Amino acid sequence: MRMDCPSCGAENRAGRKFCAECGTPLALACPACGAANEPGERFCGECGQPLETAASTAPPPAPPPAEAERRLVTVLFADLVGFTELSEGRDAEEVRELLSRYFELARQVVGRFGGLVEKFIGDAVMAVWGTPVAREDDAERAVRAALDLISAVHALGEEARIAGLDAGSRY
Repeated sequence: MRMDCPSCGAENRAGRKFCAECGTPLALACPACGAANEPGERFCGECGQPLETAASTAPPPAPPPAEAERRLVTVLFADLVGFTELSEGRDAEEVRELLSRYFELARQVVGRFGGLVEKFIGDAVMAVWGTPVAREDDAERAVRAALDLISAVHALGEEARIAGLDAGSRY
């Protein structure tokens, strides 16, 4: 006698406990006596106890999603003023080196004021304050970081002998 899998419909030889195609149990064990019963039966053929339904053997429901927490964050965007024009007249390696130095400088300045650089986009830096830990003075820290970053980029321009290298920022 062959047994059809209740999950995938595959035929299985008699005596199998699990489907050869999908691994679904082919017999439902009685919770009281452990006797094997065929899927779809409501009561145990050995002891008469009610068998678990498909709903009770389903995997447990997923835990509820974590509640969203509303918090204030401050975001700082800063980029190099006139970067497109600046990069057009320079060697690609020189531009890459300049950007690397600028990004490292931005990471240091933002970190010094307790912010976190989220990403670099082209020549722009996006930094945040208030996540994962919020402080009452996050907005002030972002403004101070922006002012220091503007000064630091200007100094980087002088050091690299790039006249007019400046950062613009919005917070």
